[in-house]
Amino acid sequence: MSEESWHEARLIPTSGINGAEEQERRATSALLAVLGAVKEFGRGFVKPFGAPAGSMECYIEVPFVLGERRLYPDGLIKVSRGSRSWTALVEVKTGPNQLKTDQIESYLDIAREQGFDAVITISNEIPPVPGQHPTAVDKRKLRKVALHHVSWSRILADAVMQKEFRGVADPDQAWILGELIRYLEHRKSGALEFDDMGESWVSVRDAVRAGTLRPTDKGIVEVVARFDALLRFASLQLGRQLGTEVIPALSRKELADPAVRVQTLSTSLCQTGVLSGAIRIPDTVGDIVITADLRASQVTCHVDVDAPREGRPTTRVNWLVRQLKAAPDAVRVESFVVRGRGSAAAELLSAVREDPRSLVQEADREIRTFRVATSSSLGTKRGRGRGAFIDSVLTAVDDFYADVLGSLRAWSATPPKLRPSDPDAKGVDPEVPTSLSSTDYSSQDEPTHYTSGPAPSPDAGDAHTHLESVSAAEGE
Repeated sequence: MSEESWHEARLIPTSGINGAEEQERRATSALLAVLGAVKEFGRGFVKPFGAPAGSMECYIEVPFVLGERRLYPDGLIKVSRGSRSWTALVEVKTGPNQLKTDQIESYLDIAREQGFDAVITISNEIPPVPGQHPTAVDKRKLRKVALHHVSWSRILADAVMQKEFRGVADPDQAWILGELIRYLEHRKSGALEFDDMGESWVSVRDAVRAGTLRPTDKGIVEVVARFDALLRFASLQLGRQLGTEVIPALSRKELADPAVRVQTLSTSLCQTGVLSGAIRIPDTVGDIVITADLRASQVTCHVDVDAPREGRPTTRVNWLVRQLKAAPDAVRVESFVVRGRGSAAAELLSAVREDPRSLVQEADREIRTFRVATSSSLGTKRGRGRGAFIDSVLTAVDDFYADVLGSLRAWSATPPKLRPSDPDAKGVDPEVPTSLSSTDYSSQDEPTHYTSGPAPSPDAGDAHTHLESVSAAEGE
């Protein structure tokens, strides 16, 4: 018998999953078991929900009676510390299955009756705005019980970051967490990636191209929400690779009122056929701005970089070009000057490498900012795969970070250097520190200004000439 057909024994096997019910039960049990077994992972999961740091107990399909009905939430998490305890019911969906309002509201009622603290829902649905729940429920039921949502993509990203970057103290626990990661990454687990732009995508896309889309048209809100969800998924995917917290960049107004974001994107899509958003990565020079132009079938990623605040214009351009030595020639670079409207100049990186002056239109205007951008074809299909909208956006983001943003560093001024004292000065008290000597000449003095005391040494004049030559060389 060939060993190629043998299946390696796994702690959480993917074989034998038959149907959505079995898939859901296995995913719930695997997740809750690992939350209880791996302390760092379990603590990181419940901490954002207000749970204390303590011992964790996890259960599946705990029975409760609500009125005349007997209900079985998918799971229950209890965290205890001293006399204090925190308890949450867990509702799980896998695959394309979506959360149901009546089911969530029933669990909120149970939690209120039992004195529990929260209800946590898990599914493949990704809310467009952090903290927003994908399912609308009666807000009166949230007065005493909190409602939280976590996507499977978020859970997988957190698991990878905990194991690979933050670390797990116990080697056995690290191995267990690795088994959960392997399971969730398998297509049979039901923890799907973002793979659908929604039922309204085709009709909205076609209306954009025809120029007939209006803000009141049916389906536009769904498409806008899916686009923001795609940006969140792109953030999770990139953060999983980088080992850091990558988030969509939203204004305070948009975070406080998601309707503002929906209105802005809807208007932009109707008027210009463009969907846009930004992703924020810690310790980078700026946010990645993603612009999807449905009419031009083009996706563009760009970042704005503050130019150095000193040096000639060509010196500032060369500073940027040196950092982009590994970037493709097709990268577009724009320069913006102080008190200027719009970009002052724009060229491909290949042309800027040959002649830095191509980004300098007026030598007397100070360059304030550079914009570095890449563009590629935008897919149109609703799902995933070749020619799909989702894949083209994800690829554009990953390529932009790898080719451009990952190599850019912010400019910082050179620290000032101590000026050497004049070794030939006479009448200097050796007991007085050099920094306090009154015989040091001022940088504002010229040879003709001396009325008493020793004249500047030839070495000082040579140093002054050297600075002038360095300043002149910067512009070459």
